[in-house]
Amino acid sequence: MLQLGKKNTLKVLRKVDFGFYLDGAEYDSILLPNRYAPEDLKEGDEIEVFIYLDSEDRIIATTETPLAEIGQFAYLTAKEVNKFGAFLDWGLPKDLFVPYREQKMRMQAGKKYWVYVYVDDDTDRIAASAKIDRFLDRYNPPYAEGDEVLIKIHSKTELGTKVIVDDLYWGIIYNNETFANLSVGETRIAYIKKIPDFELVGQFRSAVEAQQFMDEQEVDALFCDINMPDLNGLDFAKSLEQPHSRGPIVVFTTAYAEY
Repeated sequence: MLQLGKKNTLKVLRKVDFGFYLDGAEYDSILLPNRYAPEDLKEGDEIEVFIYLDSEDRIIATTETPLAEIGQFAYLTAKEVNKFGAFLDWGLPKDLFVPYREQKMRMQAGKKYWVYVYVDDDTDRIAASAKIDRFLDRYNPPYAEGDEVLIKIHSKTELGTKVIVDDLYWGIIYNNETFANLSVGETRIAYIKKIPDFELVGQFRSAVEAQQFMDEQEVDALFCDINMPDLNGLDFAKSLEQPHSRGPIVVFTTAYAEY
């Protein structure tokens, strides 16, 4: 099955004056323009190409490699900002679009931002989001100590360097474990030093769902937002207080400045 926003190996169907048509299966034939085709490419050959939408939203192939594919994170430069959103340079002729609703703060041309690349469900177009937290997990990574992983250097903190592990998890390299100069945006091979010794037992969209779960199972710690759909997080925490027993430790996570 052909995957938009990723590399695919496709068969050449025929040659035309302006390029080659490739077998796109359910997408029918897909054009590979001459400027991206190897000189010796011919009908019947198979070629690895990246599939995306051009400026007219037509599916097109290229042998160029973008700075990120669908499901990956990248540290990209904003080339232009207009009333619709921001356009980032991701190494292809058509820039990568970040809608305003997917920006943590208003982006500015010339500055670099961490984003996650995805396919927008409403438009079926490739887009990016700067709200990367929701695409990363902090819990239950399937690693053992010593495992090799691919890391992307996200930012520097007082404790060490915050990294994205295998485009799936948050991680940190503590200062006393850093033995090389690390630059934000670079990709490196690293090795797992330690796995957090706790278990994620549930994730819920509302306080009501969380309460129903905790009525059946005891938990040691609860991470929740303050502004939630059905109940304020502070009120929810108070409702967990028990006069003669220790309730869970409550940790509030929020992006609202007033808190």
